[in-house]
Amino acid sequence: MRMRKKKHAADRLDVCRELILPLAQHEVDYRKAESNPSYYDIQEIFGNKNPLHLEIGCGKGQFICELAKRNPNINYVAIEVCDDVAVIACEKAKKEDLKNVRFMITGAEYLLKYFPKNSVERIYLNFSCPFPKVRYAKHRLTSPIFLPMYKKVLINGGEIHQKTDNMHFFEYSLEKYSEQNFSLKNLSLDLHNSGFEGNIITEYEKRFLDLGQPIYRVEAICKKGENND
Repeated sequence: MRMRKKKHAADRLDVCRELILPLAQHEVDYRKAESNPSYYDIQEIFGNKNPLHLEIGCGKGQFICELAKRNPNINYVAIEVCDDVAVIACEKAKKEDLKNVRFMITGAEYLLKYFPKNSVERIYLNFSCPFPKVRYAKHRLTSPIFLPMYKKVLINGGEIHQKTDNMHFFEYSLEKYSEQNFSLKNLSLDLHNSGFEGNIITEYEKRFLDLGQPIYRVEAICKKGENND
């Protein structure tokens, strides 16, 4: 379902400008982004040397804001391509006066333009669009286009934490993790009946739970030495 255009979204985002990381001019071909980087100085942005975690596709920000409140000694950058969704997340973080969250309004394909190798400790993928049609598979956030990007920015032993309600997308993701030589742990085919502790329920997750659908979850580990190719 397409998000309705938000009234005065540009003005509302401007009010939250201090939480939004600036973007350089993007190359038409995202594959050239890595060769023309505009790396963020994360230490300067947050004023500390705390670990950096990313959420790709943060939606309305419920997950990232709660995560930031629970973990004040971790820096978070939340990436969202749709400004009409990002504005809600930004306003939520501003209202809660979260100092350890920043937002990027862009597509994940430009990740390597802004983050250098071995700079990210963890990536969260929560209920990413499954793009069920085969011809759109390259757009899945666990496709062979995106996983090599994650491997480059992740530290040795860095992790991807993924949740989805889509069984076929989950199976596809497990296959692609294996192909990219990630190891897997804490794999669950029914998260809310697994005894897993510390889960933060997202907006989408609540909807699926109300429908009685199982939630699939996995942690994919970037093996030491594998993210420096």
